[in-house]
Amino acid sequence: MKKMFGACLIGAALGLTALSGAAHAKTGATLAITLEPPHLDPTAGAPAAIDEIVYANVFEGLTRIDSQGLVKPGLAERWVIENDGLTYRFILREGVTFHDGATLEASDVKFSFERAVAEASENAQKGLFSAIDSVEAPDDRTVILKLNRKEGLLLWNLGWGDAVIVDPASAETNKTNPVGTGPFKFEDWARGDSIKLVRNPGYWGKASSLERVTFKVIDDAAAQVAALLAGDVDAIPNIGAPETVAQFEADPRFAVLKGTTEGETILSMNHRRPLLQDVRVRKAIQHAIDRKAIVDGAMFGFGTPIGSHFAPHSPAYTDLTGVTPYDPAKAKALLQEAGVAEGTKLVLKLPPPTYARRGGEIVAAQLAEVGFEVEQIPVDWGQWVSEVFKGEHDFDLTIVSHTEPLDIGIYARDEYYFGYENPAFKELMAKIDGVSDPAQRNTLYKEAQRILADDAVNGFLFQLAKVAVIRKELKGLWTNAPIQANDLTAARWE
Repeated sequence: MKKMFGACLIGAALGLTALSGAAHAKTGATLAITLEPPHLDPTAGAPAAIDEIVYANVFEGLTRIDSQGLVKPGLAERWVIENDGLTYRFILREGVTFHDGATLEASDVKFSFERAVAEASENAQKGLFSAIDSVEAPDDRTVILKLNRKEGLLLWNLGWGDAVIVDPASAETNKTNPVGTGPFKFEDWARGDSIKLVRNPGYWGKASSLERVTFKVIDDAAAQVAALLAGDVDAIPNIGAPETVAQFEADPRFAVLKGTTEGETILSMNHRRPLLQDVRVRKAIQHAIDRKAIVDGAMFGFGTPIGSHFAPHSPAYTDLTGVTPYDPAKAKALLQEAGVAEGTKLVLKLPPPTYARRGGEIVAAQLAEVGFEVEQIPVDWGQWVSEVFKGEHDFDLTIVSHTEPLDIGIYARDEYYFGYENPAFKELMAKIDGVSDPAQRNTLYKEAQRILADDAVNGFLFQLAKVAVIRKELKGLWTNAPIQANDLTAARWE
């Protein structure tokens, strides 16, 4: 009843004709975000909420990933790859300055990459740099990367938020006062309320059409909808109330953008728990899950069921949902075979996003049907990072969307939060890293997906959709999310 009552309130709000939408400032834009980032340094943290504010807006890398998922020049205007595939020579753009006035030089790139892989580094994606043996800066505009092996995705890797270039003078304070080279400068952060960016007048590229951007923190989905209707915000880049989409589509004041993300939404299992080390138990959990019911019930149909950790829109994708289909009887038989008693308890920790909280209720009910007792524990994002992702890994199950692009390699990481260990998978990923031919890489990726599906490593649920609702005059926002970003470089009012 609680959900239905909330939906009715939202529906009533959408039906109010008296709300014409307060006049918005044509020189700026306000976006509603659900999760407030823990800080603003993309090179020192895993949460997507960081990149969704600063990637391409405040910070830039040698390369950048565009709205179509293509690698484009960034701070490097061009590059040359030597015949052996082990030497990359980048030429930096002229006239680029950081927001603090410092000139971008090759030594800054060297500093940024060496800082990222340092033992004390907080970079969450050190694997992006694993193929780099050395970084040379022979002059102010030339960067030479020497590799220890071929890396077919190097240019892609350098376009991630974790690989942006920082100014040595401000690197240590980027968490609270980010200084980059992008089209927007950091202006203000009112904790718990908003983060404000202002146009960078000294930007090396095309100036933004927006004078300022405000990211308004609104963690309640209904409140986001109310704010959009009232004119307090101009866009919800990732709407947390998918039940309102049809009504927004019928409202001529708004546009609805339906796209895809790189977010594999999974029921992560803690392989450090003896119970979950048994593949029969993991398969039983998967057989207990009705993916379609989760997509329909939690996301109102927005999302694509998946059977392994890979995005359906990728040319390397293979549909493995049939490996462990919804089959409660099979789940019960496997649990009986594994000696799991009726009423065995599992702790399910749920971070704030809608897909986790709503999806968690459905998952818990489905697992209860096959004999588990599931304790749902809502946690805020900081708790999730400290209790689940880091530290003691104090959880049995959790639901989270892994929104990093092409991130199947996380299953080869030592001591990753779900604790999966498979030497054969690690060997396969190392082989993929050295292959540059796309067709050959895709074949190997299919093999990797099959291993994860057969091992029932996690409960693979669905690919997160990207559904944005914006004022129809606001153009240039991304429909798809090939990387964690709210890139506003092309945003404008028309």
